[in-house]
Amino acid sequence: MLEMVIESIRVSTLNYQRVVILKEKEAERYLPIWIGPAEADAIAVKLQDYQVPRPLTHDLLGSVISTLGATVESIVVCDLQNDTFFAKIILAVDGKQMEVDSRPSDAIALAVRTQSPIYAEEAVLEKAGIVIDPETGKPTPVRDIPPEELEQMSAFRDFIESLDLSDFDKGKSDS
Repeated sequence: MLEMVIESIRVSTLNYQRVVILKEKEAERYLPIWIGPAEADAIAVKLQDYQVPRPLTHDLLGSVISTLGATVESIVVCDLQNDTFFAKIILAVDGKQMEVDSRPSDAIALAVRTQSPIYAEEAVLEKAGIVIDPETGKPTPVRDIPPEELEQMSAFRDFIESLDLSDFDKGKSDS
């Protein structure tokens, strides 16, 4: 598993679909995951430290977990099948570890609220990870993808290619 950080939340200019861009903490690989508008807003609200008058769904989930005596240890983007990402919420309960199946968007929204680390399995990064070409600013796959697998991931690739990723490194320090 590789630790990831949230690089940004983007909107496709073609279809207004939201995508959360995770970046490998110790490398220059990115993992774009498309998400719904409600989940994008839930993540953005917390990242921007915007105060809402009443708890949102993911705030409620965090409160329930805490009230039951558990803590969120981490979340893991663990699989990608037929353009669908899968995640797990890893909970610590009474000295034991429990895994709860989740959509990545919900798991990420919970992770930002509980300040829990976000991980991705290497296999997921190999399937869907991208690097940004420094000359063109265009995304390129981490690995060569066989034609039959590329066909299965066509919706994902079309979506990624429609994003404007040219400003990924703008405004970031070299440290």
